[in-house]
Amino acid sequence: MEIGPNIRRLGNGLVNSYLVETAGEVTIVDAGAPSYWGDLPRELAAMGRSLDDVRAVVLTHGHSDHIGFAERIRRERQTPIHVHELDAALARGEVPNPSKGLGPVKIAPLLEFLIFSATHGLLRIPRIQEVSTYGDGATLEVPGSPRVILVPGHTPGSAALHFPARDALLIGDAFATHSVTTGIDRPRIAPFTADPAQALASLARLDDLEAGFVLPGHGLPWTQGVAAALAEVRAASGAAP
Repeated sequence: MEIGPNIRRLGNGLVNSYLVETAGEVTIVDAGAPSYWGDLPRELAAMGRSLDDVRAVVLTHGHSDHIGFAERIRRERQTPIHVHELDAALARGEVPNPSKGLGPVKIAPLLEFLIFSATHGLLRIPRIQEVSTYGDGATLEVPGSPRVILVPGHTPGSAALHFPARDALLIGDAFATHSVTTGIDRPRIAPFTADPAQALASLARLDDLEAGFVLPGHGLPWTQGVAAALAEVRAASGAAP
């Protein structure tokens, strides 16, 4: 699905993977669910591209619902997988998920997410055997040249990726515009966050950014400005704007 100029999304908004095209080459940001592998050629074709044009997969963090088909594309296509150095062990399955609980829950949205997980391969994720790591503040040498902004809290190595040429900020799970555990469709700290207080504090690192498209790991695109999204998250969390 087309999201913005030269940006397409795999998934219906519950679990997102993004394709960002620049000069005929593609960066995939997050690999969503394993089942998205079957959808990937069609979405690439809609951009006028193919698997041969994919140069990298960049993970915003190491949770399983962002790893998806990453190991498959690495193994079959030798596509490099990039993740922040603090989440490399998590992406490789060497350490447990740091999440400390679900937070608020409503049965229907949680059940929807569990059914989605079971039917899209999220309960049996092939762990990535080899990753390349990046650090805070790096400009990655992948199509689109995103700048890394470390926003720890959801996981230690959670990162947002700013693609200035695409007017896009891909935030992973720094916050979500849809909560898979409550069904709320507004900017909120994402469920399964290891340290909500740290995640909230980390949003200060996004305060000075401007982007027409704020693209979360869960939920629909936010197009009302970064500042407005952050204000909503802070208000919902009881923090001063």
